[in-house]
Amino acid sequence: MNYLFSNRDLKRLILPLVIEQFLQCFVGLADSLMVATVGEAAVSAVSLVDSVFLLLINVFAALATGGAVVAGQALGRKDEDGACAAANQLILFVSALSAVIMILICILREPLIHKVFGDIEPDVLNNCRTYLMIVALSIPFIAVYNAGAAIFRSMGNSRVSMITAMMMNAINLGGNAILIFGFHRGIEGVAIPTLLSRIAGCIFILKLLTRPDWKVHLSGKLGFKPDASILKQILYIGVPNGLENGMFHLGKIVILSLVASFGTASIAANAVGNNVTTFAYLPGTALGYAILTVVSQCVGARDIPQAQYYVKKLMKLVYGILLISNTIVALLTIPILHFYNLSPEATELAKIVIWYYNLCCIFIYGLSFSLPNVLRAAGDVKFTMVVAVFSMWVFRIGFSYVLADWLQLGLLGVWMAMTIDWLFRGICFSIRYLRGGWKKSIPETPANDE
Repeated sequence: MNYLFSNRDLKRLILPLVIEQFLQCFVGLADSLMVATVGEAAVSAVSLVDSVFLLLINVFAALATGGAVVAGQALGRKDEDGACAAANQLILFVSALSAVIMILICILREPLIHKVFGDIEPDVLNNCRTYLMIVALSIPFIAVYNAGAAIFRSMGNSRVSMITAMMMNAINLGGNAILIFGFHRGIEGVAIPTLLSRIAGCIFILKLLTRPDWKVHLSGKLGFKPDASILKQILYIGVPNGLENGMFHLGKIVILSLVASFGTASIAANAVGNNVTTFAYLPGTALGYAILTVVSQCVGARDIPQAQYYVKKLMKLVYGILLISNTIVALLTIPILHFYNLSPEATELAKIVIWYYNLCCIFIYGLSFSLPNVLRAAGDVKFTMVVAVFSMWVFRIGFSYVLADWLQLGLLGVWMAMTIDWLFRGICFSIRYLRGGWKKSIPETPANDE
C-alpha cells in the first residue's frame, strides 16, 4: 500500500497539534490563576461570558472544519487549485459572518447578559458587562484565525498554527500580567490582552496564507467574489457541524444558568474545573484534528482501506495519551487548586468534579469527540449533528436537572450528566463507524468532475 502519510508525516502533524493544545491550556490555566487574584466575582464573570464566546468560536471552528475538509479532499485528489479556491471562500464567508455577529453582540449586550445569565450577583454582573464589551471586538479576528489554522492543517501543516498560537498566548499572558499586577486594571486587564492577541494572530496567519509556495494559499486580494458552488460544499459540512457545535455550547450555557443558581462557589468551582480538565482531554482534541486531516485526504483519494488503517492507528494513540494526561491531571489536582484564591467550599467542589472527570475521560472521550471526525471527514455530518444535538438536550441538559436539581447532587450532578451524554454519543458513533454507514456519504466521483 502506498501510504499518504508516513510515520514521520504523522509525527510532524501530531506533535505541533499536541504542543499547541497544551500551550493554550497552560496559558488558560495561568490566565485563570491571574484572574483569581482579582476575586471570585471576576472568575465567575469570565467563566459566564467565555461560555457565550466559546459557543461562537466553536461555530466558526465548525465552519472552518467544512473548509478544511473540502480543501483536504481536493488535495487528496491532487486538485491544488480547488483547495486554494476553498480557502478563499472560507476566509471570505467567515470574515463577513463574524463581523455581523460582533456588531449584534455590541448592540444587544445588556439584554444578552440578562437573558442568558439570569439573576446574578451585582459585582459579577458589572464584571460581565465590561468583559463582554471588550472581548466582543475580537470575534472577527479569532474567527479568521481559526479558519486560517484549519487551512494549514488541511495540508498537514500544523506547525504554523502552533507558532501562531504561541505568539498569541505570549501576548495574552504577558498582557494580563502587566495590566493586572502592574496597573491593577482588574477585569479590563483580562479582556484587553485577549483582544490584542487575537488581532495579532489573525494578521499573522493571513499574511502567511498569501504566500504562493504553500499548496493551499489565498489567491489574489481578499476582495474576491463568492463562489456559490464552493461555498455550497463548505457549508454542506460546516453548517451541520456548526449547528452541532452551536447546540452543544448553547446547551452548556443553559446548564451554566443552573450552575449559577447554586451560588458563586459552584460557579467558581465549575470555572476552575473546566480550566484544569482542559489538560486532560487535549490529546483527544489534538488527535481529532489529525484524524480530520488524514481521513479527508484519504477520502479525496478514494482510498477507504487506507482511511480505516489510519483510524485504527490514531485511535489507539488517542487512548494511550488520554490515559497519561488524565493520570497526570488527577495527581496534580490538589497542588493546582492551592494556587487558586477560592473558598474552601469551591476548592472541595472543584476537586471532586475534576477527579470524576479524569476517570470518565480516559474511557469515553475518544469515542465521543475524536472518532466522529472520521465521519465528518467523509461528509457524514448530518448523522453526527443529529446524534450530538439529541444527546445534548436529552442527556446532558435533561439529566443535569434530574441529578443536580431534583436529586440535589448540585455541581457533581451536572458533571455526571455530561458524561452520560458522552457515553451515548460514543456508542452511536462507534456503531456508525463499525457498520460502515459513514462510507455512504462519500461521492463516487470527485465533486468537481465534469
